[in-house]
Amino acid sequence: MVLPGPHDTVRVVPLFVPDEVKAPTLEAQAAATPPHLTYEGGQLLTSVEVFTVFWGSAWTAAQSQLATQINAFFDNILTSPLMDQLGEYSTGSYHIGHGKRIGTATITKPALHHTVSDHAIQHMLNQEIATNSQFPQPGPNVLYFVYLQPGVAVVQGGSRSCQAFCGYHDAINNTIFYAVMPFANCGGCLGSMSTLDALTSTSSHELCEAITDAIPGQGWYDQNNGEIGDICAWQTKKIGNYTVQQEWSNNAGACV
Repeated sequence: MVLPGPHDTVRVVPLFVPDEVKAPTLEAQAAATPPHLTYEGGQLLTSVEVFTVFWGSAWTAAQSQLATQINAFFDNILTSPLMDQLGEYSTGSYHIGHGKRIGTATITKPALHHTVSDHAIQHMLNQEIATNSQFPQPGPNVLYFVYLQPGVAVVQGGSRSCQAFCGYHDAINNTIFYAVMPFANCGGCLGSMSTLDALTSTSSHELCEAITDAIPGQGWYDQNNGEIGDICAWQTKKIGNYTVQQEWSNNAGACV
């Protein structure tokens, strides 16, 4: 997992590590610092409005069916028990409920090469929001999910996807909430799953974190263990036909 810098917080999906390798480390961490999320007073996404952005020409050709499947995943999961279980993190000001997908767009310009920086992704979002009528305007529940085509790595926080992480979420100027999903085409981001299952698992990780910690570190956060999804990374379950990640429950004291 990417470690936080002096003004940053852990907010990435780490690479998959087999159980036989990671178990001793996790047990030692759990014994030293049992997970517990604390509300830091920041914004939550109470009725999340997901807008999917598929960046790259492959999404209009070879990966078009996968894009359709990802959109169907959000249509299903945003009114599913996964959203219901997040209700325990409602506060006096924010009541977490069901969400909806409010649209999708595929963009092919600027053309992607082998790497793209988080700065470039932020620039793209700002530009499209300002000039592309397909894009909704930012709002207190709007969450842009950016999916990148195969062969494109993301550089964020000095680290590179498929070498250090598989996805992340952040906020531009604390007002534009977004998540980034590099294509799952390496062992560290696939585990033993199919591409679709790996992407829905990673997407659910970042979805739940964005809802409960919209501005990383200012919502529900554990200073030792990170966000709701970090604690349960790569522990999955099925909701209907979709693979999602389990999320930490303070009430249950476990990943559920």
